[in-house]
Amino acid sequence: MLPKVRTPESRRMITLEVRANTRLTPGFSVITLGGPELEHLTYTGFDQTVRLFFPREGQERLRMPRLSSEAWMAEILLLPKSRRPWVRNYTIRRARPEAGEVDIEFALHGDAPASAWALRARPGDPAGIFDMGVTYLPPAHAGWQLLAGDESAVPAVLAILEHAPASLVADVFLEVAETADIRTDLTVPEGVRVRWLARDGADTLPGRQALQAIKEASLRPGRFYTWVAGESGLATGLRRHLVQDRSVPKSDIAFFGYWRHGRSSPG
Repeated sequence: MLPKVRTPESRRMITLEVRANTRLTPGFSVITLGGPELEHLTYTGFDQTVRLFFPREGQERLRMPRLSSEAWMAEILLLPKSRRPWVRNYTIRRARPEAGEVDIEFALHGDAPASAWALRARPGDPAGIFDMGVTYLPPAHAGWQLLAGDESAVPAVLAILEHAPASLVADVFLEVAETADIRTDLTVPEGVRVRWLARDGADTLPGRQALQAIKEASLRPGRFYTWVAGESGLATGLRRHLVQDRSVPKSDIAFFGYWRHGRSSPG
């Protein structure tokens, strides 16, 4: 069963430039993108996802697709790698329409293309986005929510919490690489409990601590909605646990494998 996604009625390729690069913690940076073309983006908040286009190292300019539909994929793949941009999915962490700016938060890990770009990006560097919509779609019947993710999903979960109504009741499990990556300045609704877990060098795959913590947790009673994302083992493992061990309906679980350990996305 494919996950539900709410996509905008009209979309277009939006070319921007880097306005700032801010290091938040040892493992996270925020790239602020801006430009007049942002007037064509309808900002909806929550886990609003965009295709992020950015140049490969050594490319003199960013070649954005001309097609504002999913046909752009074929257009990109027809280009030689020397001219083809990198493309990755990212959440809009915050938006300031009045200033023509959006923030994209990056979990920095290894030498992955997006991490490498986030480390070297400077004001004036080109980038582009294509709106992909929202996957956080809690049903009306959910009495409370379970939100979970590893570091790759932390920006999405934090964006969800920032846009949540004051009435939200939720248990949140967030795993990061280091204790220094834990955010201590969160403001969340009174009914939200956030549990941070840090690997701090432990020899475990990302997401496994969060998965184990949820398995051992005494969850709130009543029917609930789950949104989980991150390394594929966390997303699929949590869904399996909830369905098999806690008799949660599959329709009440939204799960997304953002990445898979030991495998990189094709370029």
